[in-house]
This record gives sequence, C-alpha cells and structure tokens, in this order.
Amino acid sequence: MISRADAIAALSSEPFDVVVIGGGITGAGVALDAASRGYSVALVEKDDYASGTSSRSSKLVHGGLRYLQQFDLGLVREALLERQLMVALAPHLVRPLKMVVPAFGGARLDRVVAVGLNMYDVLSVEKIRRRRRRREGERDRDGEAVAEWSPERHRTISGEEVSELLPALAAREPTSGYLFYDCQADDARLVLTVLGEAERFGAICANRLEVTELVHAGAGDRETGVVVEDRAGGDRFTVRAQNVVNATGVWADRLRPEELHAAAEVPTIRPSRGTHIIVDRDRLPLDAGAIVPAGGGRTIFALPWLGSTLLGTTDNDFEGDIDHVCPPEEDVDYLLTAAGEFFATNLDFDDVAGAYAGVRPLISRSDAKKSVDISRKAELYETSSGLITITGGKLTTWRRMAKMTVDRLVEREDREAPCRTHEIPLGLAIDPAELPDVQGVPLGAKTALADRYGHAAREVLAIADERGEFAQPIVAGRPDLLAEAVFAARREQAGGVGDVLLRRTRLGLLAARELCAPASGAVERVARALAPEQGWDGARVAEEVERFRDEAREGGLAPGLGGTGGRAPARQGGAPRAGGGAPVLRGP
Repeated sequence: MISRADAIAALSSEPFDVVVIGGGITGAGVALDAASRGYSVALVEKDDYASGTSSRSSKLVHGGLRYLQQFDLGLVREALLERQLMVALAPHLVRPLKMVVPAFGGARLDRVVAVGLNMYDVLSVEKIRRRRRRREGERDRDGEAVAEWSPERHRTISGEEVSELLPALAAREPTSGYLFYDCQADDARLVLTVLGEAERFGAICANRLEVTELVHAGAGDRETGVVVEDRAGGDRFTVRAQNVVNATGVWADRLRPEELHAAAEVPTIRPSRGTHIIVDRDRLPLDAGAIVPAGGGRTIFALPWLGSTLLGTTDNDFEGDIDHVCPPEEDVDYLLTAAGEFFATNLDFDDVAGAYAGVRPLISRSDAKKSVDISRKAELYETSSGLITITGGKLTTWRRMAKMTVDRLVEREDREAPCRTHEIPLGLAIDPAELPDVQGVPLGAKTALADRYGHAAREVLAIADERGEFAQPIVAGRPDLLAEAVFAARREQAGGVGDVLLRRTRLGLLAARELCAPASGAVERVARALAPEQGWDGARVAEEVERFRDEAREGGLAPGLGGTGGRAPARQGGAPRAGGGAPVLRGP
C-alpha cells in the first residue's frame, strides 16, 4: 500500500466516484469490486484496518452447518460457493481444514449430523460443477489455468484416526467419528490483502480517518462526499465523491441514524458478542478441527490455528460500548468448561495464552428474541440522500456483499460494468522454497511468511537482511520476525505497536500473556523497530509500549492479567456431562 501521508494528500485533493466508509472485510471488498469495474475509489477507516469484527472472527471460511437446521439452504449454498472460490483466489490465505465429529463408547454416530453432512456435500458438489462449466478456460495473471479446490465427501472414520487428528482426545478413546471439510483463514491478513488488490486497481485507502459528517450539494440532493478528521494528526478535510457507501458493519446505524431508521423496511442492527480464547498446542494438541458440545444444545469449535488451539465462539446479545469489547470472565469460563469436559483435561485461566471478543452485525426485526435466531444474511439499503449501507453477512460471504453493493451503484448510474472479483487473485501465492535464505532467519519462518504474505514475503526478507536484529523472532520460538514490524509500517500503514501485534502479525492473540508479562521485552523491541519509520524519540517509544499494554488490558487479551475481572477456578476434566457425545448442529 502507499504511505498514509501520500494517501491523505490524494484524498484531500482529488475527486472520486465512490468513497467507502469502513476498512473491514466488507469495505475492502467494496473498494476492490468498485475499483476493478473502473470507478475511482476512496476508502477511509476510523481506526486501523480490520480493527473491528474483521479481526475477531472464528477464522473459518465455511458454509455453516447450523443454517441447514434452519433450512436456510440459500445462505449455505452461497457460502459454500464463496468458500471454494476463496481457496482458488487466495490459496496461501484460505486453506482446507479437516473437521471431526467424534463418538465414544461404541455409540452410533448421530443421524442428524449425518443428514446435515450429506446436504453439505450435495450443495458443495453442485456448486462446483456449475462453476467449472462457467469458468472453463479461465486463466490467472500469468496465463495459467485456475485450479479449484474440491472438498472430499464426508466419511466415517475409525477411533484411531480420530485420535490421530485430535491428539487431545486420545485419552477418551473415541470409537469412531465423522470427517468433513471446511476452510480456515487469517481474517485480518485477508482484509489487508484485499485492500492491497483494491489499491492495485487504483483505490486510495487511509486508516485513522473518522467520518464526522456527510456532505451534500443542497437540500434533498445526493451526498457528495464526507468530512473526515485525522485521528493521528488532528486535521479535518473533505473527501469529495459522487457516491457514499457505508460499510461499517456493526457501526452502520451510527452514521446518519435518523435517516436510516426513518427509511421504510430498514432493520435494526443487533450486536452479538462472540468470545474466543487461545490455548497453547501442548495443552490441547489438534491437527483438525472439532465440534465440541457446550451445554444447552450449543456447540463451540476447537480449531488448530497458527500453531495454537482456538476455542470459540459464544453468541450473546451485546448492549455495551461496541468500540470497546473485551472477553468477559463468564465467557472465558464457559469456553474452558466446555473444552475441559470434552477433552477430559484440566483447563483454567492460566492455560489461556490469549483471548479476544468482537461483535457481529446481526440483522434484527422487531420480533427477534435471540441473536442465534436473527438473520446473518447481508442487508443492503439506500436512503433518501443516496447513501448506500451494506451490513450483516459474515466473513465467508464478503465478496458477495461487495458485489451486491457495487451492482446497486452500477444500476442507478445505468453503467455497463460487470463484476470481476470472481477472477481476481488475492495476492500471489509462493512456495516457501522459492524464498531466499537470509542469515539469522529461523527455520520455519519462511513457511509462515509465505502463508501470510505470499510473494510479498520477499520484501519482508529483504528487510530482515538490512539488520541482524530484524531477522530475529519477535517472541522466541515463534516464526514472526521483527522485520514484519518494519514492513507493516512501510507498506501497510501500521501506526503503532498494536497494529503490528494484533493485525499484521497475530502475536497479540497467540502470545498475549507472554507479551504482557513484566519481564518480556518483545513489545519494546517492536516499538524500537517502528521508531525510525514513525519518527519516534525515546520518550515516544516508552509511551507506545504503555499504549499497547493499556490496549491489551482494556481488551482483555490476557485473562487473569486484567480486563476480564480476575481468574476462574480450575476446571476439572473427566467424563462429559449429559449431551457431551456427538453434538447436534447448533452452534457457532
């Protein structure tokens, strides 16, 4: 990406066809879709890219088995189509993931689950066949045929294979299980990659620009831009644009609320909090995902993710401050209890390496009672001033949401501009073996860099070669290099330590407790690496270190060290309570 200073210079001086408000996955998708259709596009984000819901998901790109139980076949089919497409367009970011539903004590596998998995298979296969016919002969940027991932059908596996895929479950001696497939992604890196592609098509993007008002030419006229305040520098200026798109997710009804709620058939956004926790792999070793019963007919996921184990999610109505969402103690305790009982192990707050919570923009009608029953479909609406708002949906369907939005722009301007995002690769994948060797870079780091950056990993390694310190890990034993902090500042508009640790790398989630420990020097090392890029002196470095620690405490990233209100008692493992066998489909 271009520097933030250059982006602000362009935003304050040039007119645009479209200004997109919101730098999460939906806004990034709208920017890419519109720019690739020939629109001149500006995108502004009030905080950092992906700092809201888009960095706090379950990291799954999936159809959603639970929606089959609600007979929402359209939503599942759409999501499964997008799942396959994302693997084809971003194979380094979106990867197939084995999922297991185990059974114990010789019990028969749940027939309801079998029916759901059969439907999942059928919907996936039908979509793949249709798209293969449509895309026959399609080529990538280098003229090569586009490969397409095709999931295998679900099957029954033995207890031994269950234990191999889920080593944490071996002590319970599973007797059989279902194996099926979904996909997994690094959500924040996906957002940054989509933004990078949008910029390649000419979009101008800048973070930490908060929209304070919408501008229009006269009474009753269409919006002609937005006034923004630079939250880093304090300046205010107008971004001129013929069209304004509100892609702020759960914040969507905070922008011109009186206009939105006066419009007919505009639903209410009901924030739902989802909490996740990270546990070190040596405490819960997994090589596949598992669906874990969590009481009351609910389930959670237990997933391998970036060398750790991810547990989540909860799903509760949230009425607090959506700008400051942290994982409450009761949510963390709920996840520890469910996982501890299922895997027959002792888990307490000391086992939590990191935690996070986000709010989803669920769409509610006046008679909605529970967030799990509220629609997760995307909603698009246009109000009297011409403001287009897109909200709802989920990570998997971001491209469809963007297409829906830009289709509306094209329709009202009577343009001929078909969507192209189904054929635009997201970054360029690279084989780690093709990356150069750099002295001091630990074994295994090149694989992590290739997975995170694709071809751009070469640029990260070039920075690592500038100074020996840059080639070293930020946290000992992990593959994230100090060079990534410098790259984030130079090429991804990272403005602080939190941007690097929470969204450019994911160390702020994976190793929050270690980062926040008094004896850790990792945060200081990141701040010192950023200092020359940001023009910080020694006092500012110390200030930025404390800023991150405050952010970690306020966000509850390290439960037990502040933010969630203290420690929970140790959870005893053992035989699960009633209903702890093969789960039904309800869940995250």
